[in-house]
Amino acid sequence: MDLSGKRIVVTGGAGFLGRHLVARLRQRGCREITIPRQADYDLTNPDAVRRLYADARPQVVLHLAAEVGGIGANMANPGRYFYANMAMALHLIEEARLQKIEKFVQTGTICAYPKFTPVPFKEEELWNGYPEETNAPYGVAKKAAMVMLDGYRRQYGLKSAFLLPVNLYGPWDNFDLNSSHVIPALIRKCVEAQDRGDAAIVCWGTGSPSREFLYVDDAAEGIIRAAEVMDETTPINLGVGMEITIRDLVNLIVRLTGFKGQVKWDATKPDGQPRRCLDTQRAAQLLNWKAQVSFEDGLRTSIDWFRTNRGTRA
Repeated sequence: MDLSGKRIVVTGGAGFLGRHLVARLRQRGCREITIPRQADYDLTNPDAVRRLYADARPQVVLHLAAEVGGIGANMANPGRYFYANMAMALHLIEEARLQKIEKFVQTGTICAYPKFTPVPFKEEELWNGYPEETNAPYGVAKKAAMVMLDGYRRQYGLKSAFLLPVNLYGPWDNFDLNSSHVIPALIRKCVEAQDRGDAAIVCWGTGSPSREFLYVDDAAEGIIRAAEVMDETTPINLGVGMEITIRDLVNLIVRLTGFKGQVKWDATKPDGQPRRCLDTQRAAQLLNWKAQVSFEDGLRTSIDWFRTNRGTRA
């Protein structure tokens, strides 16, 4: 599909991933892009979704919008995170069928994988167990959207794609310590502790779990590639195929920010899923896609961005 002449709705287009994705769409020549704002369109409400589709008349929908946060936010909002994410997908997909949308792209989450998925995670493992408990409501809601899209393809012919991005990071990330993911939280902790001259920072858990991280621009390119070439909801991992322990990640961010203090670990806080690392062969085969930005380069860019923008984006 050539997206350049299409009317496109990007839910979450004003958010972290959405900003980067919209910029790449414009580089491809896309001009008719609608970015619904929550104040104008509450996507958990079916009437608001119908109004959005009537106003934008989209041919392609890229659904990035989500209510999500780190371990603490997931533990505090399990009901809301399930409802909001399930409701948005439910209404957007149903209305896409009714309006005969040409392509619907859904971003999922690796939180959908079972807690003890063999590493590296292969898409075939999605149903072989229950997700890690602290983020299961969010992960299950996203996975249910994949099932809905598959059913709608088989019954109604709705063309779609489903992506499973690993943890993202980069400029415009959420640096709010109450809801952010691990990289922006650590960057903010280190930079602010350095500015104050603090003797130490405190990190959650034991530092033993491993995670994989994907630079946001690489994720945006993968999603657009799926919109261009995929017609069915074969789940596709988007990642780099490299894992790092949280302890090593902390040490790396400490070094790159120049923080000279001590790192203390609060083992009373949960670690989350023990390991996360993706098999990315399917993305290479089906999308001709591979991550381009090295981890240290991406972290440096993210740290520099936060230092420059934290006055307006804390």
